[in-house]
Order: sequence, then C-alpha cells, then structure tokens
Amino acid sequence: MKFVDEAPIKVQAGNGGKGCCSFWREKFIAKGGPDGGDGGDGGSVYLLADDSLNTLVDYRFQPNHQAQSGEAGRGRNCTGAKGEDLILKVPVGTTAIDVDTGETLGDLLEPGQKLLVAQGGFHGIGNTRFKSSTNRAPRQTTPGYPGEFRNLKLELKVLADVGMLGLPNAGKSTFIRAVSAAKPKVANYPFTTLVPNLGVVKVQKYRSFVIADIPGLIEGASEGAGLGIRFLKHLTRCRVLLHLVDLAPFDGSDPVQNALAIERELESFSPTLAGRERWLVLNKTDLVPAAELEERCQSIVSALGWQGPVFRVAAIRGEGTDVLSGQLMEYLEDVKHREEVDADLFEAEQEAQRQMQREARERIEEVRLAQRARRKGEEEDEDDEDWDDDDYDVDVEYRR
Repeated sequence: MKFVDEAPIKVQAGNGGKGCCSFWREKFIAKGGPDGGDGGDGGSVYLLADDSLNTLVDYRFQPNHQAQSGEAGRGRNCTGAKGEDLILKVPVGTTAIDVDTGETLGDLLEPGQKLLVAQGGFHGIGNTRFKSSTNRAPRQTTPGYPGEFRNLKLELKVLADVGMLGLPNAGKSTFIRAVSAAKPKVANYPFTTLVPNLGVVKVQKYRSFVIADIPGLIEGASEGAGLGIRFLKHLTRCRVLLHLVDLAPFDGSDPVQNALAIERELESFSPTLAGRERWLVLNKTDLVPAAELEERCQSIVSALGWQGPVFRVAAIRGEGTDVLSGQLMEYLEDVKHREEVDADLFEAEQEAQRQMQREARERIEEVRLAQRARRKGEEEDEDDEDWDDDDYDVDVEYRR
C-alpha cells in the first residue's frame, strides 16, 4: 500500500427536504385545515480520526463524497426523515483545509475525534406552520436549504514528540531501531527510507515518547532534488529535532559540509522550523579512529556555531543512545509541565505549529509549481509524446 499524506476531496452535505402543502381531507370533517409537515434536515459530513489508519490512499481514488438529503414533508403533519450523516474515517494527525478560502477547519489529533466539514441543509417548512386566525388555509411552504459544499485538502502529519533529520545514510533508521521496537529498512545505499517511520521509545515504565524518522535530505532538496522537502512537514508537530550527522560518510564526503547542507535546506523550507529546539547527534563514532574523533566532532560544532546540546553515539551498537533517550524524556516532560501551568506558553506553541505548517504548505506548493513548469518546458523542447506522469512517481503520491 502506498503512503499518501495529501489528498484533495470534495464533500457535499445533504439538502434539506422541502415542506409539504396539504389539507386534511376526511369524511364528515369539513375544512379540516392545513396538515402539511416539515421536511427533514440534510445529513452533514464529518471527519473521524481512526488510529487503525495510517495513509490517505483511499481518498486518492475516491475524491467525491456526498451525504444523504432529507426527505420532503408529507400530509397529516408527517415530518420527512433526516438525511443520514456521512462519516469519513481518516488517520490520526489529519488536517482539513478549505482550498477555496485557505481556512484550516481543524486538526484531528486524538482517536475518535470528530470534525464537522460540511453542514447539512436546514429543512423546509410545511403549510401547517403558516396557519393563523387570519390565514385559515395557507398554501405557503418553504423549500429545503442546500447543503454546504466544500473543496477540501486533507493533509496527514505524523504525531511524534521527537523528529530526526539528516542526509541519507546518516543512521536515522539505525538509531530508531536501537531505541525502539520499530524495524525500518536499513541498507548501505541512499534512500532506504521512503516514507516516515514511527517508533515508541520506552525509557521507564509509564515513561515513553514517540520518535519519527523521515526520508533523508540532500543538497538541493528545497528545489525538488532527491525526495525533496515534502516530508519535512511531518516534523512540524515535533517538540525537539535531532540533527544526525554521519562522522564517517561512506562516499568520502565532508561531514562539516553535510551538516551545513541540512542547515540550509531546513532554513529554506521553514524559518520557524529551523528555529525549533534542535539537538546535534554525531553518529558512527565507532568508525572514526580514537585519535581523530575529538577533532572531527569539534570541527562540526564550530562550523555550525552550535550552542545547543551535542551527543556522540554509535547507533548500530547502541552506544550513547540510552543517555540521549533519557535526556529527551526529561526535556519533553518539562515542556509538557510548563505548558500545563502556563496557558500563554501553550498557545504560543500552538501558534508556532500553525506557522510552521503554513510555511510548509507554501514552500511545498512553490516547489511543485516549479517542477511542473520545468517538466512542461522539457516536454516542449523534446516534443516527447510518450511522457507520462508515472515516470516521475515515487512511493509517496500527493495528487491523483
């Protein structure tokens, strides 16, 4: 199954049923009077967070969804049946955005959470409602109101406390295997990770956090190189980022330049995300001669002008991972406690997350437009009639 973290859909709520114009007709009862009933309300459309789902792939192939309309009213003051609500199940972590207005309708962050995305139409009124002492035989009714229509974009962002970023083969997947039960693919070639992976790090009983591993970045990712920057949006909900740097790259590249490349790509993607709490993790210390280790680590710290925490680990052996996991747990618990007692701090965090997500959407859209323009230019230059969108597919697909 493909991991799809964006899906455009159209939702139409049900229309309200029209009111009925009717008069009571029964033997021996003359001029029985009006008895037209009201129509039924139209069904609404809701999104429901389901923790058994982890992709939006179903909505890629079925973008149109409509709730049931209400039934019309009937005689003898019978009210029409209400239209059935439409419940669309989505993964936890889904955000609903109105494409036409740019409004974010809401985030589904807890299993079982519901979000109204299209309101059903109000029912029409039957002629019984219009009778009065001066209007004994009303023939007025009202039609049902139309249900709300929305052109939506669903965005899935994984829910994790800690996010990892770095170049391909920096050791992110190896690290997450060392600290959790997650088993992402590990191999000695780039881009073994094609979709985000989550792992639960259990520090002690009843003390744990979730860590996210995303596909590696390369220089030029902000312009669409490699798998691009599309996966960075999954880090916008993380409270702390781990910047993994390979101390002994297999391709012989300079670790300092590799670290600086990630800095540049992160800043280009979202200045707010680049300013998040970030810890430097120098990985693969077991592959560096002991005489060179200190100098190589210091050169990276100095080149980055790093002021935050620095850790040295050998993830494949599990060396240094327990200390790092313990300090991450303490930091996350401290942040959570401070936000619980300070409402302003909590609101500031929520606004920062919203800002990061806005910047992410804008930047990803810029890259997409540039890629489309570039492909269109290549088509015109080469006049290639066999060009197909599938030639550019990767494991993650965004649009139909």
